[in-house]
Amino acid sequence: MVISMVVIMVAGLAWFAMVPRVREITQPAVDVTSVAKQVRQETSWAISQPQLPAGWKATNVRFTAAGDGLRTWHAGYLSPEGNYVSIDQTQQATDAWISAQTSNGRAEGTLAAAGVTWQELSSRETVQRSLVSRGSGSTELSTVLSGTAPYAQLAQFAEALKPVPAS
Repeated sequence: MVISMVVIMVAGLAWFAMVPRVREITQPAVDVTSVAKQVRQETSWAISQPQLPAGWKATNVRFTAAGDGLRTWHAGYLSPEGNYVSIDQTQQATDAWISAQTSNGRAEGTLAAAGVTWQELSSRETVQRSLVSRGSGSTELSTVLSGTAPYAQLAQFAEALKPVPAS
């Protein structure tokens, strides 16, 4: 009986050693530029897209209608340090839309980046910091930059924002 157990254990260990194991899960690159151009053509919105240095990775992009009916342009990125940063833009943003994008963030102050004064918000519910720039009028876009990055990195992200060309 002992010999049988040894034979079974050796066979089990041999099988375990031969089965490949996943060491890392990688996600394919997301083509933010093509979706941004499509959104720009469909809406005529002056949306922005960051021109980031090497090391940043686009993780998701979408153009959807939010629960309150506002269409929202969204793109998310992973920084070289592993922080998540996203941009959300819409026209005629409501307080409810801003609250949803910032995870009910509370005001902490302001900072200037890219020639814009941004409101700093921090969520108590999640580890999320946000920069908010509200558009004035019915045609200007409101922009929310959010993520796990510190405010300094969010400001660098804001500095990297460039308008998406119309064609």
